[in-house]
Amino acid sequence: MGLARSSWYYEPAGESPENLALMRQIDELYINRPFFGTRKVCEQFAVNRKRAQRLMRLMGLEGIHRKRSTSRPAPGHKVYPYLLRDIVITRPDQVWASDITYIPLQHGFLYLAAVMDLYSRNVLSWRLSNTLTGDFCVEALDAALSCARPKIFNTDQGAQFTSAAFTSRLEKDGVAISMDGRGRALDNVFVERLWRSVKYEEVYLRDYADGWEAEDSLGRYFDFYCNERIHQALSYRTPADVYAEG
Repeated sequence: MGLARSSWYYEPAGESPENLALMRQIDELYINRPFFGTRKVCEQFAVNRKRAQRLMRLMGLEGIHRKRSTSRPAPGHKVYPYLLRDIVITRPDQVWASDITYIPLQHGFLYLAAVMDLYSRNVLSWRLSNTLTGDFCVEALDAALSCARPKIFNTDQGAQFTSAAFTSRLEKDGVAISMDGRGRALDNVFVERLWRSVKYEEVYLRDYADGWEAEDSLGRYFDFYCNERIHQALSYRTPADVYAEG
């Protein structure tokens, strides 16, 4: 039927209500203060550092600052160079990017992956998952590639994007692979801005009971974001219009 495997079920990961509430607070803080590491999170919420470290690791969050490494590939995974330095993006399908963010539920949480065209800000595909395995990222990639091909595809160095399943799919279609430099999470700044919009205009206004509700509501939001929400950076046009014109 062409449906993603993860569309058939959602089993929210098990955490106590107290931890789920804290994770949501950390997520909201991180959207506004992405440079806060675990020490500042501990001071902000008066929690043990080991607890903050575990929850932030579970959420896929890490303070943005210069250091030796950020998202780390799994052992044996190839890391590709960053190709966007000094490049001017002038047309749709020149550069795509992908990233993962945390989505809170009433009794659990999910992860959201999206593929975006950087010129138009158009969201080409997205998928939800209850684990950080790379399957849902590959599903989102396949959905986007079924419609078009970029010249360059940019991600961070996370294990989901350095996996052979993900990179071989791009190489098979002749797409140049670009990965953010170590300690440079803002190399993927346009997707970070997308997450800010998704969180403030959709996720934080809702209280999803389960993954099915989250999927329905996010589907409506992404349709609005692409087809109705005008962007100042796009001369007050919608991402879908700019992408189609290109």
